[in-house]
Amino acid sequence: MKTTKSAKKPTALLLALLLGLMLLASGCGGDSNAGGSDGDNAAGGNEDSLPTIGIVSISDHTSLTMIREAIVEQLAADGYIDGETVTIDYQSAQGEPSNLKPICQKFSSKGYDLIIAIATPSAQMALGETTEIPIVFSAVTDPVSAELVDSLDQPGGNVTGTSDAVSASKIMGLAKQLTPDMKTVGAVYCTSEVNSLSVIEELKAYAAENGLTVVEAPITVSSELRDAASSLVGKVDAVFSPIDNIVADSMPAITQVLDEAQIPYYVSADSMVMDGGFATYGINYVSLGTETARMAAEILDGATPASMAVRTIDDVQIYINTDTAQRIGIEIPEDILEQAVLFTDENAGNN
Repeated sequence: MKTTKSAKKPTALLLALLLGLMLLASGCGGDSNAGGSDGDNAAGGNEDSLPTIGIVSISDHTSLTMIREAIVEQLAADGYIDGETVTIDYQSAQGEPSNLKPICQKFSSKGYDLIIAIATPSAQMALGETTEIPIVFSAVTDPVSAELVDSLDQPGGNVTGTSDAVSASKIMGLAKQLTPDMKTVGAVYCTSEVNSLSVIEELKAYAAENGLTVVEAPITVSSELRDAASSLVGKVDAVFSPIDNIVADSMPAITQVLDEAQIPYYVSADSMVMDGGFATYGINYVSLGTETARMAAEILDGATPASMAVRTIDDVQIYINTDTAQRIGIEIPEDILEQAVLFTDENAGNN
């Protein structure tokens, strides 16, 4: 009996020791999961998490990709480095407006510190989901008409940003130099884009004052682009498109038709020239993204969107695709060549 009793004693001690270790392990495990997982410990998750920036874009076409890359680069230059001093959550709607709502709902529900919205539909959806989180938009041509701000000088709410407003009149002035015999201009644009509608109105006003005729070929979805372009063949001397995300997303569909018909295609962004458009007088989208990031950094440093004026870009230049010029048989005057930034098909991401 003595032997049996003494054998039980160390066994009881061992069990007590094991139980203690299990309780200790359980306590440590609970601490490690306190902030949640899959991004739950981003902004609003715990006090030790990095500030979180949500970037939402309607699409990944060339213009918007250039903006996003410039934003991330400039944020890093300003000390907001992804994974080190901030967390950047980039989400694209992949050209589907219906995808914007769940993206912006996620940013809002998780309490991100800042939202950067690229293009008008992204900014409108972000504002629809939060009036508390600061929003900085980029590539919004007319933020007042889009009902994002009260005015350019005094936005008045939680939203401000950069405008990519271009002048249809200046682009048509360039067109008159490159194609002086132009009398009729086709207009291809998406009817659901507020930005496009305001630019087309400016085009019509310019045409009325300068003896031009505008033939409209509006679309509602990208699949209509090729037919819209084809409908203009034989009716117009040139075609114009504003900064339109639906059009920019599907440039090959329209440039192929117009190149074959040898119709010059005047666009509104340097990236659209890179993607096969003939020419524009427009802004540099890298500069636009850079300025957007600077505004975002100022807000992260404590500035208030309500009193931060919307910024426009002064970096405006002539952009010409020389390969497109060759395909449609247009010789560029030497004085314009000397001023222009020249692209070829090699510059494009999808040609």
